[in-house]
Amino acid sequence: MSTFTQICAALAAVIVIAVSPFEAFYIHRPRVQRFLGIEPDGLPNVHLWSFCIGARNALVGVGTLVGLWMVNFGDRAAGTVVVVACLVYLLLSSLFMGLADALGYWRPRGKSVKGTVASSVLPAAALVAVAL
Repeated sequence: MSTFTQICAALAAVIVIAVSPFEAFYIHRPRVQRFLGIEPDGLPNVHLWSFCIGARNALVGVGTLVGLWMVNFGDRAAGTVVVVACLVYLLLSSLFMGLADALGYWRPRGKSVKGTVASSVLPAAALVAVAL
Protein backbone atom coordinates (compact mmCIF):
# COMPACT_ATOMS: atom_id res chain seq x y z
CA MET A 1 0.00 0.00 0.00
CA SER A 2 1.48 3.29 -1.11
CA THR A 3 2.26 6.19 1.19
CA PHE A 4 -0.28 8.30 -0.71
CA THR A 5 -3.00 5.72 -0.06
CA GLN A 6 -2.13 5.53 3.61
CA ILE A 7 -2.15 9.31 4.02
CA CYS A 8 -5.55 9.62 2.29
CA ALA A 9 -6.97 6.78 4.39
CA ALA A 10 -5.57 8.20 7.63
CA LEU A 11 -6.89 11.70 6.90
CA ALA A 12 -10.34 10.33 6.01
CA ALA A 13 -10.34 8.32 9.25
CA VAL A 14 -9.30 11.25 11.41
CA ILE A 15 -11.92 13.49 9.82
CA VAL A 16 -14.81 11.09 10.40
CA ILE A 17 -13.63 10.45 13.96
CA ALA A 18 -13.44 14.20 14.58
CA VAL A 19 -16.89 14.87 13.10
CA SER A 20 -18.61 11.92 14.81
CA PRO A 21 -19.16 13.64 18.19
CA PHE A 22 -20.95 16.50 16.42
CA GLU A 23 -23.30 14.04 14.73
CA ALA A 24 -23.80 11.89 17.82
CA PHE A 25 -23.84 14.34 20.72
CA TYR A 26 -23.98 17.97 19.54
CA ILE A 27 -26.50 17.84 16.69
CA HIS A 28 -28.88 20.06 18.70
CA ARG A 29 -26.47 23.03 18.59
CA PRO A 30 -27.14 25.65 15.89
CA ARG A 31 -23.45 25.92 14.91
CA VAL A 32 -23.25 22.17 14.42
CA GLN A 33 -26.43 22.22 12.34
CA ARG A 34 -24.93 24.93 10.13
CA PHE A 35 -21.65 22.99 9.88
CA LEU A 36 -23.48 19.81 8.87
CA GLY A 37 -25.86 21.71 6.59
CA ILE A 38 -29.07 20.59 8.27
CA GLU A 39 -32.25 22.37 9.34
CA PRO A 40 -33.31 22.20 12.99
CA ASP A 41 -36.93 21.37 12.09
CA GLY A 42 -37.78 17.87 13.19
CA LEU A 43 -34.46 17.36 14.94
CA PRO A 44 -35.96 15.26 17.76
CA ASN A 45 -37.20 12.86 15.08
CA VAL A 46 -33.75 12.31 13.57
CA HIS A 47 -31.53 12.46 16.64
CA LEU A 48 -31.50 8.66 16.88
CA TRP A 49 -30.20 8.38 13.31
CA SER A 50 -27.62 11.13 13.73
CA PHE A 51 -26.35 9.39 16.86
CA CYS A 52 -26.03 6.10 14.97
CA ILE A 53 -24.29 7.77 12.02
CA GLY A 54 -21.83 9.41 14.39
CA ALA A 55 -21.12 6.08 16.07
CA ARG A 56 -20.68 4.29 12.74
CA ASN A 57 -18.34 7.00 11.48
CA ALA A 58 -16.24 6.73 14.63
CA LEU A 59 -16.09 2.94 14.29
CA VAL A 60 -15.12 2.98 10.61
CA GLY A 61 -12.50 5.64 11.34
CA VAL A 62 -10.99 3.53 14.11
CA GLY A 63 -11.20 0.47 11.84
CA THR A 64 -9.28 2.32 9.14
CA LEU A 65 -6.57 3.32 11.60
CA VAL A 66 -6.33 -0.25 12.92
CA GLY A 67 -6.01 -1.49 9.34
CA LEU A 68 -3.24 1.02 8.67
CA TRP A 69 -1.46 -0.15 11.81
CA MET A 70 -1.77 -3.73 10.55
CA VAL A 71 -0.35 -2.74 7.14
CA ASN A 72 2.73 -1.22 8.76
CA PHE A 73 3.30 -3.40 11.83
CA GLY A 74 1.32 -6.59 11.40
CA ASP A 75 -0.11 -8.64 8.58
CA ARG A 76 0.18 -6.38 5.52
CA ALA A 77 -2.34 -8.34 3.42
CA ALA A 78 -5.00 -8.49 6.14
CA GLY A 79 -4.43 -4.82 6.98
CA THR A 80 -4.90 -3.89 3.32
CA VAL A 81 -8.23 -5.75 3.26
CA VAL A 82 -9.37 -3.91 6.39
CA VAL A 83 -8.34 -0.51 5.01
CA VAL A 84 -9.96 -1.13 1.62
CA ALA A 85 -13.20 -2.34 3.24
CA CYS A 86 -13.32 0.78 5.41
CA LEU A 87 -12.56 3.04 2.44
CA VAL A 88 -15.33 1.43 0.39
CA TYR A 89 -17.74 2.00 3.29
CA LEU A 90 -16.65 5.64 3.61
CA LEU A 91 -17.02 6.27 -0.11
CA LEU A 92 -20.34 4.50 -0.55
CA SER A 93 -21.91 6.03 2.56
CA SER A 94 -20.89 9.46 1.30
CA LEU A 95 -22.33 8.79 -2.14
CA PHE A 96 -25.57 7.58 -0.55
CA MET A 97 -25.73 10.89 1.30
CA GLY A 98 -25.64 12.61 -2.08
CA LEU A 99 -28.29 10.22 -3.41
CA ALA A 100 -30.53 10.99 -0.43
CA ASP A 101 -30.20 14.67 -1.26
CA ALA A 102 -31.03 14.03 -4.93
CA LEU A 103 -34.13 12.11 -3.85
CA GLY A 104 -35.23 15.07 -1.72
CA TYR A 105 -34.56 13.49 1.68
CA TRP A 106 -32.02 16.14 2.71
CA ARG A 107 -33.45 19.37 4.03
CA PRO A 108 -32.82 21.87 2.70
CA ARG A 109 -32.30 20.15 -0.62
CA GLY A 110 -28.84 20.65 -2.09
CA LYS A 111 -27.13 21.24 1.25
CA SER A 112 -25.34 17.87 1.22
CA VAL A 113 -23.26 18.69 -1.86
CA LYS A 114 -20.37 20.20 0.08
CA GLY A 115 -20.32 17.35 2.60
CA THR A 116 -20.73 14.67 -0.06
CA VAL A 117 -17.83 15.98 -2.12
CA ALA A 118 -15.64 16.61 0.92
CA SER A 119 -16.22 13.15 2.38
CA SER A 120 -15.80 11.36 -0.96
CA VAL A 121 -12.51 12.78 -2.20
CA LEU A 122 -10.06 11.11 0.19
CA PRO A 123 -11.61 7.60 0.14
CA ALA A 124 -11.97 7.76 -3.66
CA ALA A 125 -8.37 8.91 -4.14
CA ALA A 126 -7.11 6.17 -1.83
CA LEU A 127 -9.13 3.48 -3.59
CA VAL A 128 -7.92 4.62 -7.01
CA ALA A 129 -4.34 4.51 -5.73
CA VAL A 130 -4.86 0.99 -4.38
CA ALA A 131 -6.27 -0.12 -7.73
CA LEU A 132 -3.29 1.27 -9.64
